[in-house]
Amino acid sequence: MCPGSFDPITNGHLDVIERASNLFDEIVVAVGINQSKNRLFEPDERVEMIQEATAHLGNVKVDVFRGLLVKFCVAHDISAIVKGLRAVSDFDYELQMGQMNRSLASVDTLFMPADPHYSFLSSSLVKEVATYGGDISGLVPEPVLRRLRERLGT
Repeated sequence: MCPGSFDPITNGHLDVIERASNLFDEIVVAVGINQSKNRLFEPDERVEMIQEATAHLGNVKVDVFRGLLVKFCVAHDISAIVKGLRAVSDFDYELQMGQMNRSLASVDTLFMPADPHYSFLSSSLVKEVATYGGDISGLVPEPVLRRLRERLGT
Protein backbone atom coordinates (compact mmCIF):
# COMPACT_ATOMS: atom_id res chain seq x y z
CA MET A 1 0.00 0.00 0.00
CA CYS A 2 1.04 3.55 -0.78
CA PRO A 3 -1.04 5.84 1.45
CA GLY A 4 -1.39 9.61 1.36
CA SER A 5 -3.75 12.52 0.99
CA PHE A 6 -2.67 13.06 -2.63
CA ASP A 7 -4.15 16.56 -2.80
CA PRO A 8 -3.04 16.36 -5.57
CA ILE A 9 -0.83 13.47 -6.63
CA THR A 10 2.58 14.70 -7.82
CA ASN A 11 5.27 13.18 -10.00
CA GLY A 12 7.13 12.38 -6.80
CA HIS A 13 4.19 10.29 -5.55
CA LEU A 14 3.88 8.68 -8.96
CA ASP A 15 7.57 7.76 -8.97
CA VAL A 16 7.23 5.93 -5.63
CA ILE A 17 4.05 4.17 -6.79
CA GLU A 18 5.69 3.05 -10.05
CA ARG A 19 8.78 1.75 -8.25
CA ALA A 20 6.65 -0.05 -5.64
CA SER A 21 4.57 -1.62 -8.42
CA ASN A 22 7.77 -3.30 -9.64
CA LEU A 23 8.31 -4.86 -6.21
CA PHE A 24 4.84 -6.20 -5.39
CA ASP A 25 2.14 -8.16 -7.21
CA GLU A 26 -0.44 -5.52 -6.28
CA ILE A 27 -0.25 -1.97 -4.96
CA VAL A 28 -3.17 -0.21 -3.33
CA VAL A 29 -2.89 3.55 -3.46
CA ALA A 30 -4.95 4.58 -0.45
CA VAL A 31 -6.35 8.10 -0.29
CA GLY A 32 -6.75 9.21 3.31
CA ILE A 33 -9.92 11.07 4.23
CA ASN A 34 -9.55 13.57 7.05
CA GLN A 35 -12.58 15.81 7.36
CA SER A 36 -10.76 18.24 9.67
CA LYS A 37 -8.35 19.29 6.92
CA ASN A 38 -9.25 21.62 4.08
CA ARG A 39 -8.47 20.03 0.74
CA LEU A 40 -8.47 21.52 -2.74
CA PHE A 41 -9.91 18.33 -4.26
CA GLU A 42 -12.66 16.06 -2.98
CA PRO A 43 -11.75 12.41 -2.30
CA ASP A 44 -13.48 11.16 -5.46
CA GLU A 45 -11.56 13.71 -7.55
CA ARG A 46 -8.26 12.61 -6.00
CA VAL A 47 -9.12 8.96 -6.72
CA GLU A 48 -9.91 9.80 -10.36
CA MET A 49 -6.65 11.71 -10.82
CA ILE A 50 -4.64 8.83 -9.35
CA GLN A 51 -6.47 6.30 -11.53
CA GLU A 52 -5.70 8.37 -14.62
CA ALA A 53 -2.06 8.85 -13.61
CA THR A 54 -1.54 5.13 -12.88
CA ALA A 55 -3.61 3.68 -15.74
CA HIS A 56 -0.42 2.36 -17.34
CA LEU A 57 0.28 0.22 -14.25
CA GLY A 58 -1.78 -2.96 -14.39
CA ASN A 59 -1.20 -3.92 -10.76
CA VAL A 60 -2.29 -0.66 -9.11
CA LYS A 61 -5.71 -0.05 -7.65
CA VAL A 62 -6.97 3.01 -5.81
CA ASP A 63 -9.14 3.10 -2.71
CA VAL A 64 -9.99 5.45 0.15
CA PHE A 65 -9.62 5.00 3.89
CA ARG A 66 -10.79 6.76 7.02
CA GLY A 67 -9.33 6.36 10.46
CA LEU A 68 -6.36 4.17 11.24
CA LEU A 69 -4.37 3.05 8.24
CA VAL A 70 -3.48 -0.27 9.85
CA LYS A 71 -7.17 -1.12 10.30
CA PHE A 72 -7.59 -0.70 6.55
CA CYS A 73 -4.48 -2.85 5.98
CA VAL A 74 -5.77 -5.65 8.20
CA ALA A 75 -9.24 -5.53 6.63
CA HIS A 76 -7.73 -5.80 3.13
CA ASP A 77 -4.95 -8.29 3.95
CA ILE A 78 -2.19 -5.76 3.21
CA SER A 79 1.14 -6.61 4.84
CA ALA A 80 3.32 -3.64 3.88
CA ILE A 81 3.09 0.13 3.70
CA VAL A 82 5.48 1.87 1.28
CA LYS A 83 6.44 5.43 2.15
CA GLY A 84 8.59 7.79 0.12
CA LEU A 85 11.20 9.81 2.00
CA ARG A 86 12.39 13.17 0.76
CA ALA A 87 14.58 14.21 3.69
CA VAL A 88 15.76 13.22 7.15
CA SER A 89 12.80 15.08 8.63
CA ASP A 90 10.45 12.73 6.73
CA PHE A 91 12.33 9.76 8.16
CA ASP A 92 11.99 10.98 11.75
CA TYR A 93 8.23 11.27 11.44
CA GLU A 94 7.65 8.18 9.28
CA LEU A 95 9.81 5.97 11.51
CA GLN A 96 7.58 6.79 14.48
CA MET A 97 4.47 6.11 12.41
CA GLY A 98 5.91 2.84 11.11
CA GLN A 99 6.77 1.69 14.62
CA MET A 100 3.30 2.61 15.87
CA ASN A 101 1.66 0.79 12.96
CA ARG A 102 3.78 -2.30 13.63
CA SER A 103 2.79 -2.24 17.32
CA LEU A 104 -0.90 -2.07 16.37
CA ALA A 105 -0.89 -4.77 13.68
CA SER A 106 1.50 -7.01 11.77
CA VAL A 107 2.05 -4.43 9.07
CA ASP A 108 5.58 -3.46 8.07
CA THR A 109 6.60 -0.08 6.69
CA LEU A 110 9.14 0.07 3.88
CA PHE A 111 10.93 3.33 3.16
CA MET A 112 11.85 4.33 -0.37
CA PRO A 113 14.15 7.30 -0.92
CA ALA A 114 12.76 9.93 -3.24
CA ASP A 115 14.28 10.32 -6.65
CA PRO A 116 16.55 13.39 -6.31
CA HIS A 117 14.54 15.12 -9.05
CA TYR A 118 11.53 15.11 -6.72
CA SER A 119 13.14 15.48 -3.28
CA PHE A 120 11.77 19.03 -2.88
CA LEU A 121 8.29 18.24 -4.15
CA SER A 122 5.10 18.30 -2.08
CA SER A 123 1.42 18.69 -2.88
CA SER A 124 1.30 21.85 -0.76
CA LEU A 125 4.16 23.41 -2.68
CA VAL A 126 2.58 22.48 -6.03
CA LYS A 127 -0.71 24.11 -5.01
CA GLU A 128 1.04 27.25 -3.82
CA VAL A 129 3.09 27.65 -6.99
CA ALA A 130 0.03 26.93 -9.16
CA THR A 131 -2.05 29.48 -7.23
CA TYR A 132 0.43 32.19 -8.17
CA GLY A 133 0.60 31.12 -11.81
CA GLY A 134 3.94 29.30 -11.68
CA ASP A 135 4.78 26.54 -14.14
CA ILE A 136 4.10 23.16 -12.52
CA SER A 137 3.91 21.18 -15.75
CA GLY A 138 6.97 19.08 -14.86
CA LEU A 139 5.80 18.43 -11.31
CA VAL A 140 2.44 16.72 -11.76
CA PRO A 141 0.87 14.24 -14.20
CA GLU A 142 -1.12 15.77 -17.07
CA PRO A 143 -4.58 14.95 -15.59
CA VAL A 144 -3.60 16.81 -12.42
CA LEU A 145 -2.22 19.77 -14.32
CA ARG A 146 -5.48 20.09 -16.24
CA ARG A 147 -7.61 19.91 -13.07
CA LEU A 148 -5.42 22.34 -11.16
CA ARG A 149 -5.69 24.89 -13.95
CA GLU A 150 -9.48 24.45 -14.04
CA ARG A 151 -9.83 24.68 -10.27
CA LEU A 152 -7.50 27.64 -9.80
CA GLY A 153 -8.34 29.44 -13.04
CA THR A 154 -4.69 29.70 -14.05
